[in-house]
Amino acid sequence: MTTTPVRGQDGPVVPPTAHDRTFLERTAAFSQRHRWLALLLWTVLLVGVWGGASAVGDSYHDDFAIPGTETQEALETMQRHGSNQGGDSVQIVLHDQDKITAPAVRERIDAMLAKVAALPTIDQVRSPYEERSALSEDKTVGYATAVLKGTADAMPFEEAQQIYDTARSAHGDGLQVELGGDVARKLGESGGGAAEGAGMLAALVILGLMFGTVIAAGLPIITAVFAVGSTLGVIVLLSHVFTIASYTSYMMILVGLGVGIDYALLIFARYRSELVRGSTSEEATNRALNFAGRSVLFAGCTVIIALLGLVALGIGSLQGTAVAVALTVLVTMIASLTLLPALLSVFGGRFARQFPAKAARRQAKGRPIEGGTRWRVWAGAVQRRPLAALLVAGVALAALAAPALDMRLGLSDAGSESPQSTARKAYDLLSDGFGPGFNGPLVVVTEGDAAAREALGRTLNTTDGVAFATQAFPSADGKAATAIVFPETTPQAEQTSELVHRLRDEVLAELGRQTGARFLVGGSTTAVIDYSDTIAERMPIFIAIVVGLSLLLLIAVFRSVLIPLKAAVLNLLSIGASLGTITLVFQKGWFGVEQGPIEAYLPIMIFAISFGLAMDYEIFIVSRIREEWDRTGDATASIREGLAHTGSVVTAAGAIMVAVFGAFMLSGDRMLQQFGLGMAVGVFVDAVIIRCLIVPAAMQLMGRRAWWMPAALDRLLPKVEVEKSS
Repeated sequence: MTTTPVRGQDGPVVPPTAHDRTFLERTAAFSQRHRWLALLLWTVLLVGVWGGASAVGDSYHDDFAIPGTETQEALETMQRHGSNQGGDSVQIVLHDQDKITAPAVRERIDAMLAKVAALPTIDQVRSPYEERSALSEDKTVGYATAVLKGTADAMPFEEAQQIYDTARSAHGDGLQVELGGDVARKLGESGGGAAEGAGMLAALVILGLMFGTVIAAGLPIITAVFAVGSTLGVIVLLSHVFTIASYTSYMMILVGLGVGIDYALLIFARYRSELVRGSTSEEATNRALNFAGRSVLFAGCTVIIALLGLVALGIGSLQGTAVAVALTVLVTMIASLTLLPALLSVFGGRFARQFPAKAARRQAKGRPIEGGTRWRVWAGAVQRRPLAALLVAGVALAALAAPALDMRLGLSDAGSESPQSTARKAYDLLSDGFGPGFNGPLVVVTEGDAAAREALGRTLNTTDGVAFATQAFPSADGKAATAIVFPETTPQAEQTSELVHRLRDEVLAELGRQTGARFLVGGSTTAVIDYSDTIAERMPIFIAIVVGLSLLLLIAVFRSVLIPLKAAVLNLLSIGASLGTITLVFQKGWFGVEQGPIEAYLPIMIFAISFGLAMDYEIFIVSRIREEWDRTGDATASIREGLAHTGSVVTAAGAIMVAVFGAFMLSGDRMLQQFGLGMAVGVFVDAVIIRCLIVPAAMQLMGRRAWWMPAALDRLLPKVEVEKSS
């Protein structure tokens, strides 16, 4: 193809020959030449994987078991001696101020329980009148236990609703009937449907304001939807083979839409810039992929590396989630580098007319063709008072990050559900009738003799923090025994966690020395505690791996030591501010939010994703500053021009991510709310406060020293080019 070079504000655009083209330019050219084939392949991929996914359904599984923990050892001991706790069950919680033992009330309850027992999903029902322990002291609260034929995880929503409707048939005339357990929580689950729509609508508005046309604004969103939709279908299929947690799909959607729109935006912004400079649509696409495409490729790889660092933790369900989200980022990169060029080729003629015409009108009014004036003014203001800007912003972020030091990890239970949900109402009724610890009993297992079992019951009932403990009842083979312990506090309370550690480390350890028996503390409550403790113990290893690898990559890219160190410190500061915010809101109960622990896996997921995304903006801004530094050798001017060329794109990209992540605050799911708020705050802090304020201030203070690199290290490390000139 022969073109006439056009001189723009950055010099003439000289199209490369076929032999000079880079891999990304050849990729762009191929996608444009075969645009309809590319669109067809992506469509077939999306429709095909979702056809298969719809046919087989998902098989997500929340597995919080960690081999080697005391909880797991207690469970294995019980199973070894035939003391299995049976299948999953659902609690039908009953409340009547006139006592549920009244003849008329009992008749209604018995009739309802008979209907529940006849349901195809129910194996058996144990009436509250069969066990004295199933009735509160004042007989106003009781519960029936319905044992399921299958597992609660595998039960469809419709079957859970059928159990609820049947149980609620006795509700009314003073009798309150609620459902407790995992089946009841399934009824209260809410996905992110409305949140996803709100996030994409906000992104469309931001892109429309930036590019001025609906079609231009829609292309990044279309690219992201194809990428996320295809990956989500693949993960649904893989959930039948690997352990993938139920919350994985929401994280994939949240992260995939954010980075997918962002990556396409970076490429499209460069494409528009090249059109304004006089390139044809095909040349503009090639150059956009050769420049911005390299930034996207490298930035996406840093996100993937950070996510795959989670594999080092050795926690099964978390590993599956990390790989799934990493795959989502990978596919969004591929879509930005293949699907987007095809779409640009389809609409290229329209864009080649619109964008240069708008630039010409700006120039006619005496305004810069591509803007950037305000960013130059802003950069100049920061450069005049760099130390003040650095100190004020740094102190503010450190103060916001401080609450994260008091973060308490856990997993939400029915006590964190909406007060209007049946699971929460059942939880509160049981807590009122039987005590706060009833919703999360501890299980103490021993293989000791009869004397040890008797001593166990006496010791537990005289331990501070224990409301009541049953006598140890023998296993099926009589070689082990199990005691049920009801704490005085709720399962999520910090005092319950302290009680578990005190029982293990002090009370039962001492009893073991006295009796020669071994005692293990397990149960669903201790499983959460062990899971949280394991993540807290292994998190420093994960942080060291991710930060270390990122430092090496940035040193190789920017040929600098101080800039990567500065980036690592600032990334940690923005993540700290994110975690501090969710601690204040969800743990401390700011703004009227229900208090409770932070989901155990969220801090480490937020760290992995936020650290990778922060590198996106670091690479995009600093690579342009480096380009100006190589061209002029003027440290002050390179900072100002680098920010002028990238500030608007970074803030627009950040605004889109904040909109997508923040929209998940609209979800009724507490985990999604925590994750959405944490990611939105992290992106806002990083894109606005750090990249547009602290980074130029810090680089101004470093001056020429910012690009210092020891000669020996320079020779040792390979040269990695983020952006390669055509």
